[in-house]
Amino acid sequence: MKPSSRLLKHLLLAGATAAGAAHAALPPEFTAQLDKDYPTIEALYQDLHRNPELAFNEVQTAKKLAERVKALGFEVTTGVGGTGIVAILKNGPGPIAMLRTELDALPVQEKTGFAFASTVTTRNAAGETVPVMHACGHDVHMSAWYATAKLMAENRKAWSGTLMLVGQPAEEPLKGSEAMLKDGLFKRFPKPDYAISMHDEGTLPAGQVGWHAAHFRASADTVTITIHGQGGHGATPQETRDPVVMSARIVMALQTLISRENNPADPVVITVGSIHGGTQANIVPDQVKLQLTVRTFKPEVRQRVLASIVREVEGEAQAAGAPKKPQIDIVPGADSVYNDPELTARAVSAVTGALGAQNVVEMPAKMTSEDFANYGQAGVKAVLLHVGAVEPGKLAAARKAGKYPPGTHSPQWAPEFKPTVRSFIQAETAILLDLLKPGQNK
Repeated sequence: MKPSSRLLKHLLLAGATAAGAAHAALPPEFTAQLDKDYPTIEALYQDLHRNPELAFNEVQTAKKLAERVKALGFEVTTGVGGTGIVAILKNGPGPIAMLRTELDALPVQEKTGFAFASTVTTRNAAGETVPVMHACGHDVHMSAWYATAKLMAENRKAWSGTLMLVGQPAEEPLKGSEAMLKDGLFKRFPKPDYAISMHDEGTLPAGQVGWHAAHFRASADTVTITIHGQGGHGATPQETRDPVVMSARIVMALQTLISRENNPADPVVITVGSIHGGTQANIVPDQVKLQLTVRTFKPEVRQRVLASIVREVEGEAQAAGAPKKPQIDIVPGADSVYNDPELTARAVSAVTGALGAQNVVEMPAKMTSEDFANYGQAGVKAVLLHVGAVEPGKLAAARKAGKYPPGTHSPQWAPEFKPTVRSFIQAETAILLDLLKPGQNK
């Protein structure tokens, strides 16, 4: 039985309060080494930022990381799930802990003003020429991933077990983890006892780590609806069955699935992000296409909402006298990220010990999606934490003005690199040292 949310929060807060006694700051040698390695870490970050690659095309990105971790003594396999990396370091008996980073960038034109800003353009899967930018901060993630791997590899006396590094392609289209799992990630390689990952965060000040137990990131499904009407002259609408009007009714009706059919305690988002139909003002088209994204947390809510969308769309079309039923295509996306409560409490305790209680905060669940969910679905205890990446003064000023500074997926996304990456590294290392503490059983 899962603990109630009140009990869970009590356990997590109790663990965090006790962290000072249970976990000290990182050993001095780790901190000294991190200070020494920082220029190399920053150089890697700027190189990755300047040379981003789109999903499943992260050839040079993967090569750079694979070469670096191989030099640390990891047994490295490339090309997993396309362009993915798996690096294994066995260091005596103990659990297997997996640390995952994402490799891919986004088709976004960079507008940060960085001296090392990306000017890359490439062809996407549709053959279109697009700009490319690390607008989601995966360059920060990769830099920290490598730095953490280096700390762990060069301080093997501090831990025992197996460290499994995963460099995952194609997180942005939510396809990479599935591709790696289908390529035998947990069959060709040891199946980990724990999986951890971290993501930069635009709503937290740089240096803070945010956590949320249980459902943290939403599932994402894409629904494409084609409404069939009867076209005709715009001056004689009575002779048509107007799919534009049907689409307008559907857009409004879908929102009642949230306001009148859904429990407010179970978050749901239905966004109609695209409507296409018609060619000019005086023509009623014979069809309109809508594209939706649907976000939920619970599987039962997900199933119900998708079924209700089908019912609502077909009902509106029938009510309008459409000549035939709408075509409704549902493409499942990522599942909801579920942070294992026990592992979350343990991670919170370790990070609190390393960074201090003032820098570890509970944050609300997010309706954005992450295909890190698939590792938990595969039966591994998993936790995804977020790390603040905005200069504190800038964030405070924006909040005071009732605004948000540019966040992830924005052309202006510019993490405050040094405090952000150091918090990443310290948090990742603290969690791994706890999970791989010498002398413990799995």
